[in-house]
Amino acid sequence: MGIKRINYDLCTKCGICVEHCAMDVLRMDGVTGRPFVKYIRDCQSCFLCEQHCPQGAIYVTPFSEKREPLPW
Repeated sequence: MGIKRINYDLCTKCGICVEHCAMDVLRMDGVTGRPFVKYIRDCQSCFLCEQHCPQGAIYVTPFSEKREPLPW
């Protein structure tokens, strides 16, 4: 479950997705200014970030996925 991907080609770095994330899963990268998934296991697939993204850059899935944790 959770955020499947963020399309950075569509993202305008507005931060609305981070503001609407009820579980504090999304964060803004200080260097690039882009949102990223900080705590994927905490995502409850509420779809708030997807619904409020003005560009439609976030895709959330209600299905369980097995993901490898990133090294950073």
